[in-house]
Amino acid sequence: MITIWPDLVRELRLDLLWSLVMAMVLGAAIGLERELHGKAAGLRTNILICVGATLYTQLSIYLAGPEGDPGRIAAQIVTGVGFIGAGTILHARGNVSGLTSAATIWFVAAIGIAVGAGATLEATGATLLVLLVLGLLRPLEKYVNRYGGVTRVTLDVEPRPEAVSEIERIVVQAGLEVQEIRSEQRGDRMTVHISMRGPARLHDKVRLELMRASGAYTVSVEE
Repeated sequence: MITIWPDLVRELRLDLLWSLVMAMVLGAAIGLERELHGKAAGLRTNILICVGATLYTQLSIYLAGPEGDPGRIAAQIVTGVGFIGAGTILHARGNVSGLTSAATIWFVAAIGIAVGAGATLEATGATLLVLLVLGLLRPLEKYVNRYGGVTRVTLDVEPRPEAVSEIERIVVQAGLEVQEIRSEQRGDRMTVHISMRGPARLHDKVRLELMRASGAYTVSVEE
């Protein structure tokens, strides 16, 4: 039985099957975290990307043979997964979302390549690091955003030369940093767009102060 086992593994390609199962487990671990937080690229997506990258890498090694370049097919995984990642990034009203999901997809493909190349231990360690970043660092990210959030405000004011500098002065005196401020003429009114960064507790105060002190007709806010 002992002498038959190596032949059985070789004929049935049990080593490939083991790699695919391992890729499925690692992809599922990351995909489950994404699924629990309601992300577009969830459980099944990450499993398929990880298993697919593993299979492509194995095929690349097999087709290259002893004299070829085993990285030619596997290298195209990086390009191909970029299209999937780009599909998860959304841009609307000046906000960009989905960057973390896109980066996760890119990293899951790298884990699949590592499994396909036989670096199972390294792939497992990388998976644990990704889960650490996605899970344990989430409260830290919320804390940072709470004390360093960005708010974009649009105001319609009278077209006065000093209106822009007056709005900027109100924001700075309240303790927030002005990241960007620009204005444009719209008929008999001037529209001022301002992005401000600072503690979240000050943003509401500044918005009320802008409505009161700037003489704005309308004020719209985009968090």
